[in-house]
Order: sequence, then structure tokens, then C-alpha cells
Amino acid sequence: MSKAAERYKEAGVDLDAAERAKERISALVETTRTQAARGLVGGFGGMVRLPNDIPDPVLVMSTDGVGTKVLVAIKSGQHDTVGEDLVNHCVNDILVHGAKPIAFLDYLALASVKPEVVGDLVEGVARGCRNHEMTLAGGETAEMPDVYAPGHYDLAGTIVGVVSESKALHGDRVSEGDVLIAYESSGLHTNGYSLARKIFFQDMGLDVEDEVPELGTTVADALLSVHTSYYNAVYPVIDLLNGLAHITGGGLPGNLSRVLPDGLEAAVDAGSWEPPQVFLVMEDAGKVTRNEMYEVFNMGVGMVGIVSAASVDRVRSAASEAGVKSWILGEIRKGSGVRIS
Repeated sequence: MSKAAERYKEAGVDLDAAERAKERISALVETTRTQAARGLVGGFGGMVRLPNDIPDPVLVMSTDGVGTKVLVAIKSGQHDTVGEDLVNHCVNDILVHGAKPIAFLDYLALASVKPEVVGDLVEGVARGCRNHEMTLAGGETAEMPDVYAPGHYDLAGTIVGVVSESKALHGDRVSEGDVLIAYESSGLHTNGYSLARKIFFQDMGLDVEDEVPELGTTVADALLSVHTSYYNAVYPVIDLLNGLAHITGGGLPGNLSRVLPDGLEAAVDAGSWEPPQVFLVMEDAGKVTRNEMYEVFNMGVGMVGIVSAASVDRVRSAASEAGVKSWILGEIRKGSGVRIS
């Protein structure tokens, strides 16, 4: 080890560990290279070619993270799922505009580089990218011992997608009489974890390895369920969609309202589905009102499509073929906002 490396290690940054992590990251990045990938792995910037089969291409970009879900991963020592969560969340965010994902960049900031932890995190990101035939074009691993507590990290990412300008979804095509189609979530996805952790770890007094009888699984398994990607369920019929809403922070009220034109209301039939048991457990144990649950959690609805009545069967068939459960959630009426009743 060089003198400079020794001094840096004394300050809390291990250059040798960082180099070992970099080698594994490079190998994982190679597994995501698509025909659109350009440049070399390890460059200062990532390069990707625009697809030549999309006329009048417009780039759609989004940056997000997985929030305090990483604290559950850290507490359980299970780091290989939150990276996939990150990718799937970002894919869904650009999917609502009708975009096809083409490139991803990740940002990992942590107290100290542990090659096995970094490798697991990036493996999850790479797996998510491979699942969408998307290039992991680059990223950053930042070791900041004075910013993060020992053993802690944060994970974020930026996605780049493309859509033909004339086909981009903005919500302006939504009209009275359209039908709301719900796509089932796999659990909490990546939102509401500050409240969820309080309920499970404080109110219920449980730890990650404890089993929750009502769920038949451990707390870790319940909270680390991977965020569903709806790309395969939605993209094949994207031309039939008038609007899409990814149900993230803010729940159904906060996200459906983002794709409603003035003068229209999304009337959600609360009787059309039973929220998954994990939400009912939190509602009861945390003494949370149902209205607050709708505002914080997805309550079992990860995505909502808005379609004409004539397209319902075809859109739902595409979801079924992709292995995603769907149902009619409600309709679009004259009014304003989101009404759940």
C-alpha cells in the first residue's frame, strides 16, 4: 500500500477496497451492454445510441432513490434487492410517458466501501437493467465516512428513455367515461418506509428476522419485496393508453391527480379490491386511518392505466400475459381530483 493510500485509509477511505469494488462493478456493467451501448466501460461519461426505430425521438429522464428502504436492507444484511427496486421504480416513472428505457446511471454513497456490499447493490441494479435490455451506462460510488454513519449508504439512479414525440403520454388524452385499470403491486414498493419501519420496529417491537403471523413471513421478507416493473405489462399496448400513473409517494390521491385534465375526476371504487395483508397489519398496529393509508402507501395498486372502455379487455390481457394481476378500479367523471369511495 502506498503512503498516500495509508494516509487516506487513516482518514476513513480505503482505496484498495474501492479498487476491488470497482473491478466487480466493471464486470457487472459489462453484462448490461446492449447494441445501443457506445464508448468504453469505465469512461468519464456513459454513451448510448438512440434507437433508430422510433421516429421524432424525445428523451425522457428521471432521477429517484429507494428512500429509507435501504435501512431495512442494512438492518437485514440483504443488499441485493434494493438495486433492482431502484431500476424498476425509475422504469415505471418514465413508462407513464410511454417511454422505452435505454440507459441507466446509478449513484451509491456510503460510509466505507465494502466490496461485497457494493457488489450486491450493483448486482441488483445490473439485474434490473438486464431485465429491461437497458445499458448500465455508468455511475458513481462515493465513499464519505464523515457524511454517513458506519455501515450506512444511500442509493439513487437516473434513467434515460425515449418516446416518439407524437405518442408521448401527458394525461391530456384522458376524457370523461375512460376506465381506470389497476395493476397489482408486490407490496410497499419503495414508498412509505419511514412510517412502515416505525410500525414494525417500534409499535410492534419486531426485528427484521421476526415472523409476522398474519403474513406468514419475516419482517425483512415483507418489507424487501422487490418493486414491480410494469414495463412488460404495459408497453406492448402503450398506444391504447390515454394516461398512466405510477402510484408512489402520495398514494392514489397524490399520483392519479397528476394525470387528470382540468374538470375531470378519478372515481376510485374502494370495493374493487382488498388491500394486501401487509397494509392491513400496519393500519391496525400503527392505528393509522384508512385515509392516511391511501395517502402514504400504494395499498396494493402499483400502477393505474386510463383507457377507453373499448380497450379495457386488450389492455388487461396484456397484463395477464406478463403475469401481472389487473382489475377495473373505477372511472373518469366530471369533477376534480381523486375520489375514493
